[in-house]
Amino acid sequence: MTQTAIAKARSPAKRASGVRRAVGGKTLTERAYQELEERIVTLQLKPGEFISEYALSLDLKIGRTPIREALQRLSREDLVTILPRKGILVSETDPRKQLLVLEVRRELERLVSRLAAQRATDAQRQQFSGIAADMDRAAKTNDDIMFMRLDRELNRLIAAAAQNDYAARAMRFLQGHSRRFWYLHYKQAADLPLCARLHANQAHAVAAGDGNAAAAASDRLVDYVVTFTRATVISA
Repeated sequence: MTQTAIAKARSPAKRASGVRRAVGGKTLTERAYQELEERIVTLQLKPGEFISEYALSLDLKIGRTPIREALQRLSREDLVTILPRKGILVSETDPRKQLLVLEVRRELERLVSRLAAQRATDAQRQQFSGIAADMDRAAKTNDDIMFMRLDRELNRLIAAAAQNDYAARAMRFLQGHSRRFWYLHYKQAADLPLCARLHANQAHAVAAGDGNAAAAASDRLVDYVVTFTRATVISA
């Protein structure tokens, strides 16, 4: 190897690229984001809690650069607030604000569900069918963590199949809030098996390529989530 090649191999850009690369094609930043998003959504990191980039790096065994990039993404989605010279604060949640989130989510989710049904590839349709079957299992077993992970995967797959980056970005901002709100209150006010079946119906419709049925299934799901959210406002 020439001296020039050695210098390039040791350059900061090369090292950073290596640090951010993970097994299976998923970057370390993506791994960090998914782990932190799940911890926030499932209240392992609680609303109002201060978190440390350094501590998270040690806990997840991921370098600080991917952790920082994941936190910046979570900040853009309003799940954390980055306070200069103070730390990172997990954002609070509010049932009244959640109703505003659902107003927007209804219109966007109807759109992306219809588009996904129309534009999904054959491989994606098989994935939708698999998620629908797994959602049915989550409904039967009342498995909240399985449901939360399937919900995230269904949202990701619908956004990808819809092939509209603008709608996908807007949906990502809303969905983490909805999952966290659900997890915070579902034991008191929700019917997890029913909600899992509503998600399964949505996935089945997209897999079948029926845009109208997918949009209608999306509306039925949001109708239920609105009812659940209002119940938490009344009980608060």
